[in-house]
Amino acid sequence: MHIRVFAALAAVLALTLAGCSKKEMESKSTACDRGCIIEVTKTYLSALVAHDPGAAPLAENVAFVENITRMKPGEGLWQSAVTGPSSFAIYVPDEKNQTAGFLGMMTYMAEPPAAPGAPAQKAEGPAEKTEQPVLVALRLKLEGGKITEAEHLLAGITGNMETLKTPRPGLLAEVPAAERMDHAELIRIGASYYDALDDNDGTLMPFADDCERHENGMVTAGANAGAGPNNAGSGNVARDCAGQLTSQVMSYIGPIENRRVFAADPVTGLVMGLSHFRHPMDTPRYEVINTDGTRSMFEVKFAPFDLPAAHIYKVGGDGKVHEIEAAGFMAPPNSPTGWE
Repeated sequence: MHIRVFAALAAVLALTLAGCSKKEMESKSTACDRGCIIEVTKTYLSALVAHDPGAAPLAENVAFVENITRMKPGEGLWQSAVTGPSSFAIYVPDEKNQTAGFLGMMTYMAEPPAAPGAPAQKAEGPAEKTEQPVLVALRLKLEGGKITEAEHLLAGITGNMETLKTPRPGLLAEVPAAERMDHAELIRIGASYYDALDDNDGTLMPFADDCERHENGMVTAGANAGAGPNNAGSGNVARDCAGQLTSQVMSYIGPIENRRVFAADPVTGLVMGLSHFRHPMDTPRYEVINTDGTRSMFEVKFAPFDLPAAHIYKVGGDGKVHEIEAAGFMAPPNSPTGWE
């Protein structure tokens, strides 16, 4: 009897294995753990600086997009990178999804920006490029230990370089093992940011009281936030992460598309997402809520634009978001995402 049962189980196992493709078996056997994903990210960054796609574990059919433009390995930052990540480097390895997130400071060769108000000059040859600092966000997708998708987002520095020397300590601190959150819950919390922005409702994301948001080096929410939209109308708009959104001062933001919360690391509580903000700028003067409860009219005057962006959220053991580090760049309105 026992022999028959054993034989039946063996047959079921054989059928199960036969049902798995060779690719699936190889993928499972070569999956990266957390440390491996960080090392793959560092190898990729080193290959960028060396201008050598062959030095990175790229799959033969890798899909590559940089600043919403489909490219081939060897183009874009593969040509222009000068120095690798400085001391400002944040890694978001996701062992479950086999994805890697990164946000850090590098330098690259770029055309010098035109002086404000300067008349357009007819080019008399290639513009002279200069080495400039740049915030680089990465998304890497791994299958079987190979990178099948790579995405770069390059953002100029619009804030204080001091904020980009080293990451805030909270971003790098590990969450005590007993307080670490489930992977799926971290992903859910990260995704809630876009809903909070969309609905102008700061309660939709669990912001901590000490939450501080940085964007391209600027402190845009929290106790140390600059003026920005915080002094709308005749009164003052809340500076804290939750209150600022609930004040409705961000109502000029249009649809947030191509949302991808792709990496979460329970060890650090870091979650990373990419998205594509549309700003049609067709919102007339609108009402904002001031900190004293009064209301005033506010208007944002910009030409329409898109803002592809990367966000990293730090979720503490209390389940609340304490830090947000973001980067984004302005693109023409109604731009494609590069992944159509």
